[in-house]
Amino acid sequence: MKKIDEMSYREASQELERIIRNLESGELELEESLEGYSRGVELLKSLRERLADAEQKVSVLVKDVDGADVLEPAQAADEDDSLSF
Repeated sequence: MKKIDEMSYREASQELERIIRNLESGELELEESLEGYSRGVELLKSLRERLADAEQKVSVLVKDVDGADVLEPAQAADEDDSLSF
């Protein structure tokens, strides 16, 4: 299993989706469910941190009334992305 910090954002989100599907299927043994849930929590934490870092770096270039370029901070994404199983 690949370390989370070595995964791309896409890889981490795809693995999280797989884990959620497996947990929702109800076909896993208890131990597998617990391992999957723990891994999912770590993936979600990593994904949230990466998204927060990206949001801090993003700025939107807009023109003010005089035609000068002005950098304005982007609005943060909705943080209500809780995991529910």
